[in-house]
Amino acid sequence: MTPSFRLAYVPGVTPTKWVRIWNERLPDIPLALVAASAAEACGVLRGGGADAGFVRLPVDGTDLSAIPLYTETTVVVIPKDHVIAAVEEVTAVDLADEIVLHPLDDVLDWEGPPGRPAFERPATTADAVELVAAGVGLLVVPQSLARLHHRKDLTYRTITDVPQSRVALSWPEERTTDLVEDFIGIVRGRTVNSSRGRRPDPADAPAQPKKKRPATGGAQRKPVAGKATGKSPRGGSGRTAGGGAKRGKPRRRS
Repeated sequence: MTPSFRLAYVPGVTPTKWVRIWNERLPDIPLALVAASAAEACGVLRGGGADAGFVRLPVDGTDLSAIPLYTETTVVVIPKDHVIAAVEEVTAVDLADEIVLHPLDDVLDWEGPPGRPAFERPATTADAVELVAAGVGLLVVPQSLARLHHRKDLTYRTITDVPQSRVALSWPEERTTDLVEDFIGIVRGRTVNSSRGRRPDPADAPAQPKKKRPATGGAQRKPVAGKATGKSPRGGSGRTAGGGAKRGKPRRRS
């Protein structure tokens, strides 16, 4: 059976760049994209529905490995004619008097958004965006979701001092296959010739150069055991190895 690779991704993540690199490096192994909600993504990986996936942190449990990739800017989605549209960024305090929608599929790690709660929580972020367009309230989301649900009559502004969403590449730890390692290398920006990650083929290993012998030059050689060196073991220079006094040349008598 022809091998394939299944990649899950959550709303807001655009895997186009990594898919393109995969197709260039591994053209014989098709890559299939599997769309999953933020709440379902980890279950898809555990259930074998995908080999790896782009998910939103945190990842529950220890059976999934995860490599954090980036942190998203948080924005507030507003009508174009809203007063907030006149500034570049706001704080949570600036929304104190606003109705801020809190959809059931919210991906920000908080108990509740700033501002005043709506009478009912929208089922999805898409539903909440429709309510913002209808003038019911505002919506705080990661910037990628604001772009995903873009409307001509809406805009968004950066909001500080609120939680941010982090995106990670995740996969089942017990199923870290060679294809998973290949995709990890692509996401981490490794070159096609990099040997990190996937186990290299011994036949492809470059030949090791022969070690050069150290140059003797003026280096001193160790004395051979039992051979006289002209110096005593105690470092004196006036005795032979046998312990006798060194005899000089006899003087000529006048």
